[in-house]
Amino acid sequence: MRILATILAGLLGLVFGSFLNVCLSRWPEGESVVVPPSHCRACGRTLAWWENIPVASWLALRGRCRTCRAPVSWRYPLVELAVGALWAVQAWRFFDAIHHSGSYTDITLATTAAKALFAWLLVALAALDAEHLWLPDWLTLPGIALGFVLTTFLSPLDRTWWLRPATVQLAAFDSLLAVTFAFVLILAIRWLYWLVRRQEGLGLGDAKLMAMLAAWLGLPAATLALFLGVVLGALAAMGMLFLPRRKNEALKNEVWAAQKLPLGTFLCVGGIVSSLWGQALIHAYLRWAGF
Repeated sequence: MRILATILAGLLGLVFGSFLNVCLSRWPEGESVVVPPSHCRACGRTLAWWENIPVASWLALRGRCRTCRAPVSWRYPLVELAVGALWAVQAWRFFDAIHHSGSYTDITLATTAAKALFAWLLVALAALDAEHLWLPDWLTLPGIALGFVLTTFLSPLDRTWWLRPATVQLAAFDSLLAVTFAFVLILAIRWLYWLVRRQEGLGLGDAKLMAMLAAWLGLPAATLALFLGVVLGALAAMGMLFLPRRKNEALKNEVWAAQKLPLGTFLCVGGIVSSLWGQALIHAYLRWAGF
């Protein structure tokens, strides 16, 4: 049962990842995600049904349009695989939760569904920031609100939360405090960068994304996501400084130093890692530090 459910969740994730690709192609252009039907972005030809099969169609067509041979971005299979894999992991963990608790609860199912939605949001924001340096408010702000509501009412993780209003109030206060602190933290870093460089280093979208991570994960796990995101961003920056010297010595390093990096993408990757293994990583660090 577990294996079958995991496979089905992965396949469903591939389908929703395919739909997300449609959104990622059309949102920046202000187009509807419903009409017209899926089509080649280069020649406009409507795709046949078999050209819309997640991952498989891209592989069969070798990443090119069947008609005009225009290249189809690697983003399409990567997004589909990312959502499919993350949803499969959540399904597997759902059965782990049942095994450890000894019984099925609606809260366990609701928590799993919420985590699947959270993963979908993070993949969407990571791709948008990577391609367009854009973290739209209409994804991050509802994401903050939804994370706040879900963690407030699902955090007690028992069947009697409605009989314990004090528990819900405490969870709401903790979540609100985490969201506020995370948002202010990025604003402070942004302000300090401006004082030193006299130019913008972080966008407000990054602050809202950090607040969303705190709403869903809590402050410790969100801080871990920030740390991982900064490390990944630093590695990417070093790579950008190294590669131009290999390709063209005439390119000046200062040109590359001025390039903008999609911090939101790295934060989303850090958020995914933190949502899956955050507690284990935090506990391992605390043991190593002697706390």
